[in-house]
Amino acid sequence: MRFMIMHKNDPKTEAGELPPRELVDEMGAFIGEYASTGRFIDGAGLGASKTRTRLVFRDGKSSIKRGPYRGEHELPAATLLLKVRTYEEALGWAERYGKILVDGEIELGKVNEPWDLGVMPAPENPPLQMLLIDKADVAYEGGGRSPQQKAALSRLKTEMTKAGVLVRSYALQPSSRAKRLIFSNNNLRVLDGPFAESKELIGGFAVMDMASVDETIEMCKRYAEILGGTLEIDVRPLEQDAE
Repeated sequence: MRFMIMHKNDPKTEAGELPPRELVDEMGAFIGEYASTGRFIDGAGLGASKTRTRLVFRDGKSSIKRGPYRGEHELPAATLLLKVRTYEEALGWAERYGKILVDGEIELGKVNEPWDLGVMPAPENPPLQMLLIDKADVAYEGGGRSPQQKAALSRLKTEMTKAGVLVRSYALQPSSRAKRLIFSNNNLRVLDGPFAESKELIGGFAVMDMASVDETIEMCKRYAEILGGTLEIDVRPLEQDAE
């Protein structure tokens, strides 16, 4: 079964501090261990909120707020990884996505690249990778999007794929199937969903192919230890038709 593991932003990341090289190397070895057995499927990290944009849609019209900002409504329904040439291009696709929702909220966040972490020099004119986070609402948590919205979103994603923009996308099961892991100095407290909301900004995610939620939680203990031992992680199963 596939799960999305989402760790929340922390004050150091929000302040723009680069992670120590030791942490980058340790996380790389950890991911490599799971990738070698086929259990690590995908993952990405996001920067501070100053690199993000929040789009709120009401009656199909959007208001746009650029970061920095605090977390407000951060419970995701789906994520789409976009590869674009410019920020404006990503914003245009996000606005088209949001108009299908009519009422909803989307966040666009720049994906961390190796050069953003100081691992290597930036190449000349690299593509811009942005994570589009479609936020969950009451309707989604209760039964998902309407058939008309699902069809329209599917057509848009097909268009994005043909344009070379959509790299991959994931739909998450409702938070009633989720676990929230709260670590404090590596001591763990587990909360069962559903969750009305999450006010902590997503700092990054990993998609894992695991045997059970219990195995996933055990893996998260190591994941959390690498990241300092004090943080919040949401574990959400993916819908079976995730792309």
